[in-house]
Amino acid sequence: MPHQKTLVPPPPCPMMNRPGELPRGESQQIMYDFTEVRDAHDHLTHIETSLRGSELLEAPLLNKGTAFSQDEKRELSLLGLLPAHELDISIQVARTYESFCSKPSDIEKHIFLRALQDRNETLFYRLVEDHIEEMLPILYTPTVGQACQRFGHIYRRPRGLFLSFPNRQDMLEMIRNRPVKEVDVIVVTDGQRILGLGDLGAGGMGIPIGKLSLYTACGGIHPARTLPITLDVGTDNPAALADPFYIGWRHERVKGALYDEFVELFVKTLQQELPNVLLQWEDFANTNAFALLDRYRDRICSFNDDIQGTAAVTASAILAGLRATGQSMADQRVVLLGAGSAGAGICQLVLDEMVAQGIPEATARRKFWSLDSKGLVYHGRTEEITPVKARWARPAGECADWARDAKRQIDLLETVRRVKPTVLIGVCAQSGAFTEQIIRETARGTPRPIVLPLSNPTSKIEATPADILRWTDGQALVATGSPFPDVEHNGVRHTIGQCNNSYIFPGVGLGVIASRAKRVTDAMFLAAARALAEQTPAARNPGAPLLPKLSSIKQVSIAVAQAVALQAQKDGVAEKFSAEQTLRHIRKTWWEPRYVTIHHRPKLS
Repeated sequence: MPHQKTLVPPPPCPMMNRPGELPRGESQQIMYDFTEVRDAHDHLTHIETSLRGSELLEAPLLNKGTAFSQDEKRELSLLGLLPAHELDISIQVARTYESFCSKPSDIEKHIFLRALQDRNETLFYRLVEDHIEEMLPILYTPTVGQACQRFGHIYRRPRGLFLSFPNRQDMLEMIRNRPVKEVDVIVVTDGQRILGLGDLGAGGMGIPIGKLSLYTACGGIHPARTLPITLDVGTDNPAALADPFYIGWRHERVKGALYDEFVELFVKTLQQELPNVLLQWEDFANTNAFALLDRYRDRICSFNDDIQGTAAVTASAILAGLRATGQSMADQRVVLLGAGSAGAGICQLVLDEMVAQGIPEATARRKFWSLDSKGLVYHGRTEEITPVKARWARPAGECADWARDAKRQIDLLETVRRVKPTVLIGVCAQSGAFTEQIIRETARGTPRPIVLPLSNPTSKIEATPADILRWTDGQALVATGSPFPDVEHNGVRHTIGQCNNSYIFPGVGLGVIASRAKRVTDAMFLAAARALAEQTPAARNPGAPLLPKLSSIKQVSIAVAQAVALQAQKDGVAEKFSAEQTLRHIRKTWWEPRYVTIHHRPKLS
């Protein structure tokens, strides 16, 4: 007998009243009222829905546009609402791609894709799947940064939840107004540190929307089971507050105890409503990122992609570079420009890998040099060192005789001269921070340096791949946070790998969901990094990228998911399955963008 997996709106919210107010009506929002019907082998056979006519065409997960069959049109009250000719999805993709290509700029292409997603999600994901390398830079970095800056200007239709601080007493109602009852993955931001662009407030909603699009496009997560959320606690961005099109709460950013209480209320409500959801913290300021991760990682299944996802993909690029050069982790010296959440996360995960390879932790910790906007982080320097930075501060005596600038700070060039790093990483969001002198000095200290300028968007990158390869005579192993074209140098074509978190977090999410993991451990991210590094093309070809091409992202995500799921079992946070069973669970979880037959059924009571 077929069994049914129902995706319906949440139950009506109980009446929630402020003291002294009269009762208000219940939430009536209905967006996705449908049931997936599967056979005994868990294959999707058809969809049943109570929606008909124009209401059905307004539901992006059900709308097939010109692909509805004649029988469906008759059964679903669509006769006359659509043209007579039936087109299959491949023709729809070709037509839509033609329209996409006609857009004059990347931001216009981004707006086009968002509109398509709001109209027909199956077609949207099929288009992205067929043109993945071209689409991802438009959907996410670097174009998403511009989209967030202009979010109020390009806003068309609601997607996700805006949980506004002035409405905090209605937290339960706001979360129960979500479009679907069952949610597997949430990406949440407070908009304070969007990429390298800073505080964009509610405009940061473009990040959770974009990230969740990648969860589906790269990791096969059902789009109906994802939910973007913005915690709208105001903004300290004067340009946003002065913009008449800014869509958020027009107030300076809430901080301190009030902020902590608001986040606590959010998490407690999630624990009540969605106790099994995977929560991804995204683009929180350094002052909050580690604190929130530490506070909640053992209370709700959650991780911070800026800290852990960035760390995993960076560790993978380093491991791939070592595969290409034949070097060992024990021989590495890592200099990292940018001592915030991403930088600290990178140091910690690479340290974990060194320890896993048998290097004593005290020895491994001495292989990292971290710099912030005040120069090298070391104990006893004049500028304040936060607890996060203090974990990676160098002993004062070690650099007592190092050269200092006019402000008595030890800069990157002096650090590179002294350390002779084998790995140079940039996460400082300062364009041009890796100067020619710094890169040439790095190359003098090691024959094949691994150079990773990772800042996003492209305008914030520390150095371009073309410059790095020119300044190192083609010897550097380079990967970047945003996409870059191939570079020709001395007759060798170098394909630049994109050290993008999209190689990690979709697979991590898929592995967590498929294994039903209760928590996300650091070891699961290390497993993800190793799984990705195993697929490096650079070990076979001198000009090949450190990381595989985005065209193979599905295979990458499945490999990462399997490694994550197996590690979750080792860590005791997931049920025990064999490797074969785990892979079957992963493949059963995977959602494909294809049309299925839709039948009408009466409204659910």
